[in-house]
Amino acid sequence: MRDPYDVLGVDRKASAAEIKSAYRRLAKKLHPDANKNDPKAASRFSELNAAHEIVGDAEKRKAFDRGEIDAEGKPKFQGFEGFGAGAQPGAGFGGGGGDANFESFNFGPEGFTRTRRGRGAGAGGAAGAGAGGFEDILRQAFGGAAGMGGGGGRTAHFEAEDFGTGADVHAEATITLPEAAKGVTRRLRLPSGKDIDVKIPAGITTGQQVRVRGQGMPGQAGAGDVMITVTVAPHHLFALDGTDLKLDLPITLYEAALGGKVRVPTLDGHVELTIPAWTDSGRTFRLRGKGFPAKSGKGDLLATVRIALPEKSDADLDTLMKTWKADKSYDPRKDM
Repeated sequence: MRDPYDVLGVDRKASAAEIKSAYRRLAKKLHPDANKNDPKAASRFSELNAAHEIVGDAEKRKAFDRGEIDAEGKPKFQGFEGFGAGAQPGAGFGGGGGDANFESFNFGPEGFTRTRRGRGAGAGGAAGAGAGGFEDILRQAFGGAAGMGGGGGRTAHFEAEDFGTGADVHAEATITLPEAAKGVTRRLRLPSGKDIDVKIPAGITTGQQVRVRGQGMPGQAGAGDVMITVTVAPHHLFALDGTDLKLDLPITLYEAALGGKVRVPTLDGHVELTIPAWTDSGRTFRLRGKGFPAKSGKGDLLATVRIALPEKSDADLDTLMKTWKADKSYDPRKDM
């Protein structure tokens, strides 16, 4: 994957606000719904979301800038502390001041990515020998052996009764708003290399989780689960407010003055909305049942009218407005 800063078109010193603004601008431009005839639109939009997941997150951005993870969020391998002839006394297993290494797995457009995190060990190397997830990895790699030789004369011992159900694997998945509204099935590749189909139900919102049972880290009493935390990507047209969808609906000056029927986009396709004559900019129309699904039923679509002038200046319109101003001026701010 390309450098996430290049994907977003921002400088490495860009502020969080600049990154957010660049992401929103490109999301609107590259969204598949706005590029239905472009077969590469989905992949570019996925790349954009993946880039934003790295530099749009303060901690991941720091890790990337320090060279600890690559553009896909994968850790750049630096070895495990406490193993090998070059290990420092007291580091890793059996040491009092080492760090325990943990891995979390994130799922995005590029599949699962891994992130290593360190946590200070307690006295007597408790973090090294009692962290849980790391022992499961070692036990899986060495067939549940009671002991494993370590570099520098160290040996890590594991007893079968110390292992219960395997650890859960935590993952993240980013989906589009239409996918969240209608539900979607995603094929995910687990850290073990196994591919599974995960059904993400309709009506899911950011922060909610999908559990895939028995697909996590293996344990003596069975495998743990995969916990997928879902993020719904911002949409270029709609903003989600509970179960309601909010939409800015541009209309022409003559549609506002004379009224007429206009096409309004929804998650289910376009519908027609009748605009009454003399409709002010800012007036909101409620389209019932055209919002986001929930157990209690679908929400509504709230379309707020925004009067849009022509893209280019027009001499006839300029003349009309000057005549109107001279003969029929009015003050919409008289009560302010």
